[in-house]
This record gives sequence, structure tokens and C-alpha cells, in this order.
Amino acid sequence: MKTYLLPSAKLTLILIVLLAGIYPLVIAGIGKFTPGKGDGETITYKGRVVGYANIGQKFTKDEYFWSRPSAVDYNAAGSGGSNKGPSNPDYLKQVEVRIDTFLKHNPGVNRAQIPAELVTASGSGLDPNLSPGGARIQAARIARVRDVNVNVVLKLVDQHVQAPLLGLFGPAKVNVLQLNVALDEMKNK
Repeated sequence: MKTYLLPSAKLTLILIVLLAGIYPLVIAGIGKFTPGKGDGETITYKGRVVGYANIGQKFTKDEYFWSRPSAVDYNAAGSGGSNKGPSNPDYLKQVEVRIDTFLKHNPGVNRAQIPAELVTASGSGLDPNLSPGGARIQAARIARVRDVNVNVVLKLVDQHVQAPLLGLFGPAKVNVLQLNVALDEMKNK
């Protein structure tokens, strides 16, 4: 037993130093070279922080682009999905309510045109992005409420489309918070 005890204690001590000391310091150092310097990339409007670029937020007013639904009500401390599958009756009722709400607020859009991302929650419950199509389908509502030409809103969406990483990895996306801040900035010009 003594032959295993000393090597186990040494290995435990080495791993504690590596994994609880050195590794977190290296990751924190790398984080200092990212946007937000490792503290999260904030978005400001009129000199004050309005949110984080990588954490979804709830928007329900018709004058704003709506975010993807959240199973955790956009609570960043409790990130997670609903764990309900597409055959779960409660989940299907929830999706139906979201579809009906979307159609009520977006006249002229039919059920088949609604992107799934606008009525289903993401796995994290905090997805900050929509597809360009998910943003464009809301443009008519926003243009009507803000009393601007729909082409102005569509142009704004196109200006905020982020291409896939290196043009290869992942889909094109639009950050909802950045897009909504741009809408408000447009109003103040």
C-alpha cells in the first residue's frame, strides 16, 4: 500500500498545481486578447452598457427584432434547454402559442414562412443570434411600427450579417442586440 500512496499523493499535488493554478492563469491570459478582454464583449448605447454580445436578451416590443425563445427566460445564471422533444405535447403547445403570437404580430407572414428558430428555444436558452432570414421576416413589422420604409430595415439587417467563420464554419448570423441598438441609433439620426 505504501508503494502506491506516495506516487498518488505526488500525482495529486502536481495535478492540483497544473489544473487549479497554471491552467486557469493561461486561459485568463488568453482571454485578455479577446474582445472584452476576457470580461465579455459589452454593447453600449448612449454611453451605457445595454448588454453582452454573446448572451441573448428578451425583446417583445414590435419596434424591435425579437430574439430566439429561451427555455430559461434569458437567465444567464441558469443556462439550459427545455429537454422536451418534438413529440412532447407540452412542447408542441408551447411552439403553437409562439407561432400564433408571431403571426398575430407579423400580419402578412404565413405559418410556413416562419423560421423554426423564432418558435423553438436553443440548447443554451441564451442564443444571441438569428439567421438573416429570421431577422428579415420581422422587417415589415418593424418598418410599420417605426414608420420607415421596409427597405431601410432590410438594408440594416444586411449590414449586420456576420459571415461564417473563415467563410467555412457555421451559418451566417445576425446579433439581435446589436441590430436593435442600430435601429435605435437610426431613429436618433
